[in-house]
Amino acid sequence: MAIGQNNEEYGVFETAILTPNPAQVSQFEKGIAAHNKKFHGDGPYGARVYWISNGPNTGSYAWVMGAFPWSAMDNRPTTENGHDADWDGSVMPYVTAGSGAQTYWKFNPEMSRFAKDFTIKNMLLNYYDVKRGKMKEAMQLVEKINKVYVEKLPNETYGIYTNEFGSTKEGRDLAVISFFDKSSWLGQDNGMDKKYDEVYGKGSWDQFLKDWYDVTEGGESELWNFRPDLSGISGDVKAAARE
Repeated sequence: MAIGQNNEEYGVFETAILTPNPAQVSQFEKGIAAHNKKFHGDGPYGARVYWISNGPNTGSYAWVMGAFPWSAMDNRPTTENGHDADWDGSVMPYVTAGSGAQTYWKFNPEMSRFAKDFTIKNMLLNYYDVKRGKMKEAMQLVEKINKVYVEKLPNETYGIYTNEFGSTKEGRDLAVISFFDKSSWLGQDNGMDKKYDEVYGKGSWDQFLKDWYDVTEGGESELWNFRPDLSGISGDVKAAARE
């Protein structure tokens, strides 16, 4: 994680989107599982794998390492211990051309909700394209939403992440990741509009939406399903580690 102005490091996740050749999915899964067990089984380099089940990346896999501080990147597994050769031989032969695009996401603990320990099963990722020069305003609005969750929906679990190397072409500057167990959660209405008004006053939700549309260009969503069989670490998350 990079060192901020206050000289404190912060948590970063490295994400690579991998699309296996349709005829070689089993080889890909076997290779990435063995690689993760060997090189990404603990510590800051521990890695999890998710299967993406909707959107333009449907059928692809997300390989996620971290969280780690940027300073840890200098000692990550590379050529010296056979890591790169193993990746090139066990994983890359079975993915499509152009696979492996990487993104680095900064974890924002002060705006996230990890009130209790849990085990990852499914995730809903909402990506937002923030207008140039409007990230500060966008994060202020996220803080207001977080206050509503703290007061009105304390059992919800989600993380707030910002793209370390944002691109106007990619349009994924901010990610809100919600963690859930059962798919029925997706069809539930948490009444955010009413709860927001209860916290900030009547008509506040409508104003929030207007303000949000003023600072963003839109967004998209993905569903990720955790694959413990392909991962180097379990899905167990300790609340204290996300503070």
